[in-house]
Parts: sequence; structure tokens; C-alpha cells
Amino acid sequence: MKLRTLLLIAFILFVGLTSVTIAGMGQQRKGNARLMAIQPSDTEVFSLWYMRQEEKLARDVYITLYEEWEVPVFANISESEQRHMDAIKRLIDLYNLEDPVAGLPVGEFADQVFIDLYDDLTELGAQSIIDAFGVGVTIEELDIDDLNEKLAEATTRNITRVFTNLLAGSENHLAAFQYNLENDDPDSSSTCINCGTCQQAGNCDGTGINKGTYQQARDRDGTCINQ
Repeated sequence: MKLRTLLLIAFILFVGLTSVTIAGMGQQRKGNARLMAIQPSDTEVFSLWYMRQEEKLARDVYITLYEEWEVPVFANISESEQRHMDAIKRLIDLYNLEDPVAGLPVGEFADQVFIDLYDDLTELGAQSIIDAFGVGVTIEELDIDDLNEKLAEATTRNITRVFTNLLAGSENHLAAFQYNLENDDPDSSSTCINCGTCQQAGNCDGTGINKGTYQQARDRDGTCINQ
């Protein structure tokens, strides 16, 4: 009797464990299916690669300008830009994508356009502290413009959420640089780099640099500089 009872208990346990295992496998398949369903589009993949480099551009320029001027706003915002980079890196890892800036030091990028921007912006920012604050305004307007563009194209919830958070951060950074610029020299206007016309470049009205290319810039006395 005891043997039959033990065999019955063993059989019940076996059936129960098998059911749990099968159910677990089913849940895993459902989880994998959900993950596959939220894979980013090619456009979103490009957006992640692009914004990962653009956030690095901001961080690297601010690191360099802090070394030049030792003004706290550059150190503080460079740390925030690092967090922006980290947020995008988590998405890159989630979707098993290649990181375009892996192992690259300050001022080095996968795309030549960002190398050129880093060189131009740090050179401009080294001219005066006013120019340095203007560079901060330029970079944040660039970020805001591009993040709005990428958000309009995004359909994946994770990417939309992260880009929305980055946009809010960039708006705060822009306000900080504008405050420093206006309080240091109220009569000064910041310097902008623009992919449009020379008439628009330099007015800092939110146009900024767009789509990783630029053609013209304006120096502080209004002279058009061909790039």
C-alpha cells in the first residue's frame, strides 16, 4: 500500500513538473516573440547610431572646453551627456547592435562629420568664454532639432521613451548655456552653425546643425565662413 502511494505521489510530481516546464517554455517563446516584435526599424537603428555619436560629440566638446576654461557648467553638463550616451548604449545592447563609438577616445568618431564638428566647435570655443557658451547653445540646439526629427520617425516604445527623456535634458542644457551667455555678456549673441543659408546661420533661432552635415557658418562679426 505504501509503495503504491509513493508511486502515485511520484507520478503526480512528475506530471506537475512537466506541466511547469512546458508552461515555462511557452512563456519563453512568447517572450521571444514579443522581443522580435519590438525590434527597431532600419531608420530607428540609424537614429540610435547617429544620436550615440551626437551625444558623444556634446560630451567631448564640453570636456575639452572645461579643460580650457574650468567653468563648472561644462563639467556638469558633460557628465549629463555621459548619462545620455549610456541611455542610448543600453538600447544598442538590448537590440544587439554595433556600438559606433566603442573604445574611441575624446574627439574620435566613426563618422568624419563628427570629427570635423568636434574640431571646429572646440576651436571656436577656445577663442573666448562667450564663444564657448555659444558653442554650448549651438550643440544643444542641434540635439533638440535632431531628437525631434528622430522622435517623429520612431515607432518603438523604448526608443521613443529614451529620446523623449534626452530631449528634456537637452532643453535644460540649452537653458543653462543661454543663462551663462546672457549673464556674462548681455549684448552678445551666440554663434550658430547651420546647414542652411548664411543669413540663417548665427541667429540661434533653433535651426542648428541637422542630419550630420553643414555647409556654412557665421563668425561673431557676421562674416560668412565656408566649410
